[in-house]
Amino acid sequence: MFRSGVVKWVLKEGLIFFAATTLVSSGADFNEVVLRQIATMPSGGSYATTTAAHAALASAAEIDPTGVRLRPERARPSYCSGATYLVFLKALGELQKTGNLRLERTQWESLLPAAMADGHGVWGRWNANGPGTARLFHELSLGRNFTSFAEARPGDFLKIFWIDAVGKKERGHSVVYLGTETKDGVEYVRFWSSNKPGGYGEKSVALSKIARALFSRLESPSNLAALERLTPVDSYLAGLLKNESSFREACKLTGVAN
Repeated sequence: MFRSGVVKWVLKEGLIFFAATTLVSSGADFNEVVLRQIATMPSGGSYATTTAAHAALASAAEIDPTGVRLRPERARPSYCSGATYLVFLKALGELQKTGNLRLERTQWESLLPAAMADGHGVWGRWNANGPGTARLFHELSLGRNFTSFAEARPGDFLKIFWIDAVGKKERGHSVVYLGTETKDGVEYVRFWSSNKPGGYGEKSVALSKIARALFSRLESPSNLAALERLTPVDSYLAGLLKNESSFREACKLTGVAN
């Protein structure tokens, strides 16, 4: 049977205050931090990849004189990469609020989901075709990337590839992995994201429908201190709207032994 481990605890919305140093507690379970954020996210709201949906996402994260305010209820309609990115930002926000992470104002500004092309900046990497999240994790050493469901844990970020294609022809989905379950003898994968057509929520699909899977586990968020060293553009990701790649190349460029 499926056991998600999701903690039904609601984090109150509020300001995240800046400091000049970056800290992280040793042995922390960041998967649990990620899972807690799902309980604080809106439900429903419909799915769309329109200009209005992009603008709604941008309005959900704001810098003010004392910190950053995250209001995901504004990001409706929503889409998958925007939904998982808000969960990522909210996880970082909890870590900052509890003293396990300290980001400067300029670093938070570089994390905002502002309008930018695929492969550009942090959000442009996350939102890109192909291994966007995994590429970001690899570049900043935020955690390991892997492909095995046997190694996966609830709270891992997951890029699902519905067909065996990466880049121009791909069909994919950015989700937070919640585990597996068996229905009538068929194994299903359960996840949270913004899903068609309803928007924010949980969903499960037969494992057989997933052609490829690339997991990213948050393990070293303190390495976001190196954001300034991130190149403005990842040329590989930036080219995937027009170019084709392969899962083998995606794994090579994200540090996966495959």
